[in-house]
This record gives sequence, structure tokens and C-alpha cells, in this order.
Amino acid sequence: MATQRAPKFALGSTAIPDRLYFKIGDVARICKVETYVLRFWETQFPQLKPNKSGTGQRLYRRRDVELAVDIKRLVHGEGFTLAGARQVLEQSRSRRDPQPSLSPPNGDSAERQDAIAAAIGHARAELREIAQQLAAPNPPPARRRARLVVAPNPSGLLFPF
Repeated sequence: MATQRAPKFALGSTAIPDRLYFKIGDVARICKVETYVLRFWETQFPQLKPNKSGTGQRLYRRRDVELAVDIKRLVHGEGFTLAGARQVLEQSRSRRDPQPSLSPPNGDSAERQDAIAAAIGHARAELREIAQQLAAPNPPPARRRARLVVAPNPSGLLFPF
């Protein structure tokens, strides 16, 4: 069974330094696993997505490091399989971040739906207007004005006063 628990050993609490980004070697040291294990976990857990620098180096944020520590605790400490650990993490995420419902709990759902329909109708009208403007033939180009205005010089002098 995927969620079967077989505790092997207890993991102590892991101290994560207060930094903005961590390199993969740092995360491997914190989690006490090899770097290839972290790369494999990235393929198995969709929540674990480190950013990559311009040179392709993985840059883990604090929440990524905390997630890696949780995965390590579930897989190595509590004996979960990868599929079981994935289920536990998805369940904890769904408990933390419930999906917003489309209808409000109070009784004004009809008014809200009317307001949403009106906003959608307004957006559609604006999009139609933009599409008409884009579909219209190109207007003639604006006439270019001369950049310098030549003032008449009746005296013929170079610097008239």
C-alpha cells in the first residue's frame, strides 16, 4: 500500500539558514541527501520546482527547502513510498489552501452572478471594439511636418536685429 508507515528512525528538526536562495549543494547538505536525489524528487513531486539561474543552476527558495525536508522526513523517516509522500503533501496542501467556491455563502449569490455577467459583457464589448479597430484598414500615414521653420529674412543679413 502506498501510504503504509514503517518508522525506521526519527529525524531531528533541521535548521534552515535565513537566506533568500539556496544552491542544490546547500539543500543537499541541509537534507543530508545527494544532489541526484533532489533532482529525482523534482521529477516526482510537482510542488518542488526550484528556479534556474541564467547559467542553469538550480536556486531553491526557502519553501522549496522546507518541502525537501518534509519529503525527506516522510520517505526516510516515516517510511512512506514516493507516491504515499506525494499524497500526504497534496492532502496537507489542500487543507492549508482550500479552493475558493464560486458562490458566496450568504444569500446574495444572484446579485453577484448578475454583477459577474455584467462585467463579462462589458469586457466582451471592449474586446469587440478592439477587434474592429484592428480589422479596419490602415489609415493614411500622418503628414510629416518640417522640423525647422524657415523665417523670412527680408533684410538679407545673416543675423537680423
